[in-house]
Amino acid sequence: MKTSKTSFTRRLFLGGLLAAPASSALGAPLVRSLVPRPRPEQSGGIADPAQLVERARLTGKVAFAIADLETGALLEAHRPQLGLPPASVAKSVTALYALDALGPEFRFTTRLIATGPIMGGRLEGDLVLVGSGDPTLDTDQLGELAAQLRANGVTEVAGRFLYHAGALPKIAAIDPDQPPQVGYNPALSGLNLNFNRVHFEWRRASDGYAVTMDARARRYSPEVGVARMLVVDRKAPVYTYASKGGIDEWTVARGALGAEGARWLPVRRPALYCAEVFQTLASAQGIAMARPEALAGSAEAFQIGRIDSAPLAEILRGMLKYSTNVTAEAVGLAATIARGGQPKDLAQSGQAMTEWMAARMGAQKARFVDHSGLGDASRLSPLELVRTLAVAAPEGQLRPLLKEVPLRDASGRPMRAHPVKVEAKTGTLNFVSALAGYIGQPGGRQMAFAIFSADEERRARIRPEEMERPQGGRAWLTRARMLQHELLRRWAETYA
Repeated sequence: MKTSKTSFTRRLFLGGLLAAPASSALGAPLVRSLVPRPRPEQSGGIADPAQLVERARLTGKVAFAIADLETGALLEAHRPQLGLPPASVAKSVTALYALDALGPEFRFTTRLIATGPIMGGRLEGDLVLVGSGDPTLDTDQLGELAAQLRANGVTEVAGRFLYHAGALPKIAAIDPDQPPQVGYNPALSGLNLNFNRVHFEWRRASDGYAVTMDARARRYSPEVGVARMLVVDRKAPVYTYASKGGIDEWTVARGALGAEGARWLPVRRPALYCAEVFQTLASAQGIAMARPEALAGSAEAFQIGRIDSAPLAEILRGMLKYSTNVTAEAVGLAATIARGGQPKDLAQSGQAMTEWMAARMGAQKARFVDHSGLGDASRLSPLELVRTLAVAAPEGQLRPLLKEVPLRDASGRPMRAHPVKVEAKTGTLNFVSALAGYIGQPGGRQMAFAIFSADEERRARIRPEEMERPQGGRAWLTRARMLQHELLRRWAETYA
């Protein structure tokens, strides 16, 4: 990442001067942090934020802050130092963390290496599939890698087919407290595929259900053996999961299926999943090889094929748009390792990001247990996040990666033609909602904001069987989002 030449000496932020030395890509921490009383700049402002929150009829806690990026003035706040679960808004911090450690042009690489020569189409040695943690690798790209192998003249591998996934630690699940079947909570390793999900599809047949489990992408959708599904007669639970003999064994309640349908299920052995799919695609290219085996150490070999990911900035744009948890965890782990860390799990890497945010942004109360925000033990305050967004703003690397959020009128309709633009990251967990980013009119005042809402007591009372759709969860989320949009609309009318 290029070092910053921007001077922050005119940015008086909460009573502290921000100075960006040339050695710091994202600026320096605050010298001191004062919290002025919330004050609207004109009569149209929100004179009593607590009253606005009360009108939202939102149980739990609400906290927000908005600040001017040029002067650093805190324009409005409600409980701004209250730490709440950030949910996927944590990914905005992860993006800055990864950019700082890896740089926007960084690419993940997935390689094929051979331990022997190719003679008459026969690779006289082992073939090794080596991952670097690419969270965006998909089945179609593995197909391209298999085609590269064939283009190099290989039709048979005499030795073993090995895979190496040690670039990142093996993570069994991002958040162990999530239901086993949710596709956004898979395992993680140095070899990842299709966001570590398998496509489960079913169709009612004359003798029951026809079921497929495949590694679906746009061009290829090979069936897999690393995961299996059995349809059983029971009322509940809808899904069960067990690990048996190196296989993800799933069952699903027959009555929950209907005539036909599909969903993504998490993969618990992503490295084996990736290797197995590659073997299938190579076989389709006429290449014979043994079943995949894990390589614990390293092998001296020469490269025979490779797939590079898109640049990190592009990967992060997709992560922030679609809120992909696997991407957040992979880039977060890679950033920690690039900074010299040796994390054994997400908690250790989350702690490294916590320490980075404290050192760079002056966020002394922030706490991260992962990089995606899926773990609800993470804590972040609106004030600390707004300060972080303000420090990052002059670099201009985060804001273009954020998704545009349309302002809405009092009836909830998008105001597409409104001159004030909002680029932000959303965050949602059961009874947790967050929104943070930038707001301003082109050529006018630019601001950073953060809005957090959480009913931690109701979240703690959710029973395991209702975690996907807890009672009252949708109505609560609707009210939280209505409050967010009302705040944005009023800020646009008052301060922009």
